[in-house]
Amino acid sequence: MNLEGTHTLEGTRTKAVVPARSAWSSVIRRGETLTITDLHGNQAVDFLVYDAHDTAVRYSAPDTVQAQSGIFLTTGSVLMSNEHTPLMTVTADDVGRHDTVGGACSKESNTLRYGHHTWSQHACVDNFLAEGAKYGLGKRDLVSNINWYMNVPVEKDGTLGIVDGISAPGLSLTLRAERDVLVLVSNCPQINNPCNGFDPTPVEMTIGSVEGSVQTTIGAGA
Repeated sequence: MNLEGTHTLEGTRTKAVVPARSAWSSVIRRGETLTITDLHGNQAVDFLVYDAHDTAVRYSAPDTVQAQSGIFLTTGSVLMSNEHTPLMTVTADDVGRHDTVGGACSKESNTLRYGHHTWSQHACVDNFLAEGAKYGLGKRDLVSNINWYMNVPVEKDGTLGIVDGISAPGLSLTLRAERDVLVLVSNCPQINNPCNGFDPTPVEMTIGSVEGSVQTTIGAGA
C-alpha cells in the first residue's frame, strides 16, 4: 500500500467531520499535528496509533503511563510505543484529563455489563476492526486504547467508573506526530453509560501540515 501526500505552506492539510458512531483513520507524518475537536461536548473518541512504516510498533498504555508517572493524559503527555519510543505528543489540551484505562466498548463487554439485549449494538471494536482492515490490521493488532474526552476517575481503593464527561462543545486537543504514524479512531457509539452523554455526536479531525512543501511516500507494509 502506497500513501502519498503533499505538505503545503497552508496550516491545514485535511479537515473532516466524523459522524456519530463512525470510524476514521489517516497517516499523520512526522511533524504534522492532529487536532480533535469535541463539537457538541462529552463525546468519547477511542484512539489507536501505530508506526506507519511498521505497525508492529504501536501505542503501549503501560509504557505511556510509566513514562509520565500517571494514568491521565494532557498537555505534554507523550504517547509511547511498545518499544518505549515516542509516537505522538499532546501539545495542547482544553480539557485537562483523558483516559488510558477504560478500554474500547465491544459487543462482548456490552453484553456482560448491560445485558444480552445490547448484543446487536455497534461498538468501538467493530469500528477499529473495519478501519484497521484497510491497512491489513486485524484483531491481534488491537491493543489497549486511549479514550479522549472520556472521564474515568480512579478512587483511592483502585475502583474506577465511567461517569459524566468534563468536556464541552468546541473544546479540542492537539497532538504532534514524532514519526510517521497511522491513527485509527472510533467515534464512540456507546449509549449504555454516560461517556457520550447517552447521545453520540460528531467530532472533527484536523491535520495540520508541516511548514514547507515536502512530497512523502509511505511504502508497502504501512
